[in-house]
Amino acid sequence: MKHKVILVLLDGLNYEVARHALGHLHAYCAAGRAALYRLECELPALSRPLYECIMTGVAPIDSGVVHNDVVRLSRERSIFHYARDAGLTTAAAAYHWVSELYNRSPWLAARDRYTHDEQLPIQHGCFYWDDAYPDSHLLMDGEWLRSQYDPDFLLIHPMGVDDAGHQFGLDSRQYRNQARRMDSLLADLLPQWLAEGYQVVITSDHGMNNDLSHGGTLTEERTVPLWLFGDAFVEHWPDGVVIAQTQLCALMADLLGVPHDKPVAPPLLKAAFMREVH
Repeated sequence: MKHKVILVLLDGLNYEVARHALGHLHAYCAAGRAALYRLECELPALSRPLYECIMTGVAPIDSGVVHNDVVRLSRERSIFHYARDAGLTTAAAAYHWVSELYNRSPWLAARDRYTHDEQLPIQHGCFYWDDAYPDSHLLMDGEWLRSQYDPDFLLIHPMGVDDAGHQFGLDSRQYRNQARRMDSLLADLLPQWLAEGYQVVITSDHGMNNDLSHGGTLTEERTVPLWLFGDAFVEHWPDGVVIAQTQLCALMADLLGVPHDKPVAPPLLKAAFMREVH
């Protein structure tokens, strides 16, 4: 069975802060209507390499996108490619590095900020380049794309939590409060998404440390949340099952019902929604 999917990538959100600061999302978990899992990001714990990892299922050491200054198109097939090639519609409200990885590189604001081209992997896009671009605006960019183009796969990628971490550090009220603000913003949108039948995946690329940075092996830099919302997911996490960041691409492809050759995701979908991986 095919589902529409929204991936919310909360840049720079550490797992422990996510676990205590996003009360609305946890209300779904407490009610048995969602689940939160702890995920360990791949290395290095940097944004552009991990965008590539999440979207393609390929670890940075293998993709060659090993730091944030690798400016080129991805050499891998991403979830955007799989969806487009299956005749589905794709969209993204995201940081401009995502456009550089999957649409055009280098990114030119005047050309690429607003993208509408059915031949591109990301067919409809609203991209930003200022790390301080308000999360409230970014979520409305995503909601506008959803309402105008009815995408089967939509990426929504706000930067506010990461920006606060780089300014004030992990153990700061500013970082925690930015996470709380994101929770409130999602509270305005999530009920409608679920009511319309979307499967919603909310995660982060990496965490944060007290040096106002990330990129290494510290637990606080590597552990990130993974929330799963929607009726396609199993109600209880299977015993002994651990999901890797490299398996998120396959999970989303399985939700969309599109063929792929990515690392197989754990059995997190109900049997009625499972399909063989090609």
